[in-house]
Amino acid sequence: MIVARKTETAGPARMPTSRAEHAAIALILLFAAGMRLWHIDFGLPALNDPDEPVFIMTVLDMLREGRLNPGWFGHPATLLFYLLALVIVGVAGTGLMLGRWASTDAFVAAVFADPATIVLPMRVMIAGFGVASVAMTWRIGRRIAGPAAGLVAALLLSINALHVELSQVIRTDMLVTLLMGWCLLAALAILERGRVRDHVIAGIAAGLACATKWPAFLILAAPALASFGHRGGGRDRRLALLAPAVAVVTLIIVSPYLLLDWQTVVHDLRGEARPLHLGATGHGLIGNLWWYVSHPLYQTFGGAGLGLIAIGAAALARGRAGRLVILPTFAVILLALAAQPLVWARWIVPLLPLAAIMAAAGLCRMMDLVPKGWGQLAVGGVILATVSAGMTSTTYARQRARSDDPRQAASAWVNRHVPATQSILVEHAAFDLLRRPGVMLFPLGSAGCVDVRTALAGAPSHRRINKLRERRAIVDLGHLDEAALTRCRADVLILSNYARYRAEAARFPREVANYRRLVAGYTARATFGRAGEEGERQVEVFMRDAAQ
Repeated sequence: MIVARKTETAGPARMPTSRAEHAAIALILLFAAGMRLWHIDFGLPALNDPDEPVFIMTVLDMLREGRLNPGWFGHPATLLFYLLALVIVGVAGTGLMLGRWASTDAFVAAVFADPATIVLPMRVMIAGFGVASVAMTWRIGRRIAGPAAGLVAALLLSINALHVELSQVIRTDMLVTLLMGWCLLAALAILERGRVRDHVIAGIAAGLACATKWPAFLILAAPALASFGHRGGGRDRRLALLAPAVAVVTLIIVSPYLLLDWQTVVHDLRGEARPLHLGATGHGLIGNLWWYVSHPLYQTFGGAGLGLIAIGAAALARGRAGRLVILPTFAVILLALAAQPLVWARWIVPLLPLAAIMAAAGLCRMMDLVPKGWGQLAVGGVILATVSAGMTSTTYARQRARSDDPRQAASAWVNRHVPATQSILVEHAAFDLLRRPGVMLFPLGSAGCVDVRTALAGAPSHRRINKLRERRAIVDLGHLDEAALTRCRADVLILSNYARYRAEAARFPREVANYRRLVAGYTARATFGRAGEEGERQVEVFMRDAAQ
């Protein structure tokens, strides 16, 4: 019977990993890597994710200016910045040795001409964190619910669409998910043995996670709960303070500029705290809880997967690890997310490993209801195949859609139908249009619309760009001052946010008015998007009327 109460009394030494299990997890990890490398070059040379340029420019600024201070602490992302810097140094050094670039200036110019030069290696590193997260899920799953549950959990996470997508984007989500998993694994060791060493490891993991993404401090609930759950008396209650203390020290060691440059930290945190955001405004605590269940969880695990998660949660509640650590930690993080004014699917990514473990425990519980033998294996196989097929289908469809983005379709249409000499205004990082000789404009906060080639020739600084976009949630035309719109007239407009604002016109009347002023005198010539994704992925091309 594969439930927590039968496995958690035994430590890892009593649950040796068999050759068959090693082979199975190796195959799952290989499959997970393939899923995350498939279409990892999506969009390139254009950058469709608006946060990728932030990370790239920040790291380039640090290297160019020879400083360790990132100068931006919105995530805070310090640990990721340092890792990305190592990737850039590796790529640049290799290229210089092979003679691909004559100098570091030539390398930087090549990066801005074709970001794929460093974006692909960076994305591969993020994909590696995603695969490592799958491996960590296996270790946690087998520890609390047995080897079979660990393998099933790893398989389900390997094909989870949201986990796959965030494994292909230069963001903090995968790294923080891996580090939070490491902290949780140490918390389970605390529950079993209560050793000082495990408290220290949990604190180091939590500190590294916090240096990556602020909300990761919530994972400290796991070692605290484990300390009180371990049968060690008052000593464990005193040790409960050890992991948070180690976490703080680790955070300061990894990111000392959180103290040295605290004014910037405060400024950036205020900038991240917004009550409204296009496509992400929340619905209150209960509404947000329902949103996280009905959107990212339901859409990536499916209805059958959600059912297994519910069954698995009940099964795990019967064991100490599930009842005292896993389920309370999941609840604390989920409630904290739901209490925020905004909702983002990516915020729930660190909970996906726990959701996968619950689903795996639910599958094992369903199998326990059937007499042992071939019938039990058949029931488990059918349920797993049903859930996995639905999840894989969703991931496949979303990956194909991502590789066929409307923004690239709009660029291809413009290249075919618009004379090369005509000027263009874009709202996304359309590096795929830089081969055109005409003027290309881009909205940039208080600067209005700037000429892209002029900006790139000067190796743009993220610090300067961040100052120009002050108090603007999104770099787009909707957030420009009305007077600045006069500097945004071009022969062709490629608008990727207009439809999104129209879908929330009551919430963003000023932004919609900006777009309407701009498109006056233009004719909509082409619209690119997919059925069922109204606004979110609609890209519209407008051309100036002949009389204008």
